[in-house]
Amino acid sequence: MGSSGFSWKLNDHPKLPKGKTVAMVVLDGWGEANANQYNCIHIAETPTMDSLKKGAPEKWRLVRAHGKAVGLPTEDDMGNSEVGHNALGAGRIFAQGAKLVDIALETGKIYEGEGFKYIKESFETGTVHLIGLLSDGGVHSRINQLQLLLKGLSERGAKRIRVHILTDGRDVLDGSSVGFVETLESDLSKLREKGIDAQIASGGGRMYVTMDRYENDWEVVKRGWDAQVLGEAPHKFKNAVEAVKKLREIPNTSDQYLPPFVIVDDSGKSVGPIVDGDAVVTINFRADRMVMLAMALEFEKFDKFDRVRFPKIRYAGMLQYDGELKLPNKYLVSPPEIDRTSGEYLVNNGVRTFACSETVKFGHVTFFWNGNRSGCFNPQMEEYVEVPSDSGITFNVKPKMKALEIAEKARDAILSGKFDQVRVNLPNGDMVGHTGDIEATIVACKVADEAVKTILDAIEQVGGIYVVTADHGNAEDMVKRNKKGEPLLDKNGKIQILTSHTLEPVPLAIGGPGLAPGVRFRNDVPTGGLANVAATVMNLHGFEAPSDYETTLIEVVD
Repeated sequence: MGSSGFSWKLNDHPKLPKGKTVAMVVLDGWGEANANQYNCIHIAETPTMDSLKKGAPEKWRLVRAHGKAVGLPTEDDMGNSEVGHNALGAGRIFAQGAKLVDIALETGKIYEGEGFKYIKESFETGTVHLIGLLSDGGVHSRINQLQLLLKGLSERGAKRIRVHILTDGRDVLDGSSVGFVETLESDLSKLREKGIDAQIASGGGRMYVTMDRYENDWEVVKRGWDAQVLGEAPHKFKNAVEAVKKLREIPNTSDQYLPPFVIVDDSGKSVGPIVDGDAVVTINFRADRMVMLAMALEFEKFDKFDRVRFPKIRYAGMLQYDGELKLPNKYLVSPPEIDRTSGEYLVNNGVRTFACSETVKFGHVTFFWNGNRSGCFNPQMEEYVEVPSDSGITFNVKPKMKALEIAEKARDAILSGKFDQVRVNLPNGDMVGHTGDIEATIVACKVADEAVKTILDAIEQVGGIYVVTADHGNAEDMVKRNKKGEPLLDKNGKIQILTSHTLEPVPLAIGGPGLAPGVRFRNDVPTGGLANVAATVMNLHGFEAPSDYETTLIEVVD
């Protein structure tokens, strides 16, 4: 209890008992869409999820998981796992990455912060390097933000600018990289007309160069380092448009997997290695696929690969990518301040918590759930378990991933009687959905459904309650569509596979023998989103949610 009169103590719910074991299951990338041959969830055998939907209509509903419901700027913004888990855990909607950057660029606030002042010290004698994903996907970055930043840099004294591009094809159409590079080249040529030495220096596909995450494969980061910092790559070109067009002709190459290249001058020398005295900005606003590069750029002690050179640079992220590691130390835009998350409240009210996923989503069910905060709130009350993900393969090779292992750990935690909340993330729908492999994604959905059954069976045994939901869509629609919703075909008449997340709502189901009679979903919160789930879960633990939380989705009728 501070001087402000703040207290962690939650009020008891007037009608719902405490002490029931609650399983909180998040299916990653599991949206609700029309049944058709591109809806892997529909095609897959998913008897458990089907039974939840067909069971009691007052215990199953849809919630919004994209756009403004999760703090993103517009309703065209797909949800993602970070903002989804933030909303699920925080119980309130916070302005997120993209939106924070938009506001900072719009108001010019970005140029007044510590981070910008820091990199500005390199403008006079050094080069400013911008590294990041080049597309309008809006998941990790957006090209218009890069364009505004280039304009801002040029107006504020940057004399030499180098852009190190990562092509997308995952959150946008494969092949669209050529257009984005042409757009960027045109902007840079206008800067050159104004006497600023601005050009593209290197590039590569996001999944093969730089943008690995969770320390899955440091080779990916090394390929980027060699091109961006050392100016060395197997492919050398005079210009980036030619580079992308030519490299796309290599068999089995797509935007996501373009090999690294450097741009060279007439004498064959790379035009933009990173050297002492330079400034570097990583332009992505989403953290997960920038953290490893940030470590390589910032950490004095570093043993993940041989950096060859470790230039003395001024480095800032578009945002801070990891609050716990303070990484990077300098950043252009401050993160959303997410405080008083549901997890912290519940632990402070005696709810013993178990959280588990495999490596690729472990951070979501812990760090992002807890408001971008690493570690437990109270190690005596909590246990977080990470199952190592398969590494060195794409997830369609083993679409079962670790779903069954996660479910077994959750089952054991439930049956142990040591925990009041058992929270898991089952990654299959999302991680396999991203590969665009429809057959594998069908297997992924079937296995995720089996994992849900294992957890629900354990809840049945202990007389507990289950809450099953998702963080955003993916596996429910695997084809790109036109404005009318019809599948898009490529020039050969083949369907264009959709590898990205979607704008679809996600299911939310409650039940279990411990659910008090008379509990049902209210019908006066039709636009409910992921942020409403936190208050709902607090109620099921027997507590009222704090007054500023998004409203609960349940009511108790006598």
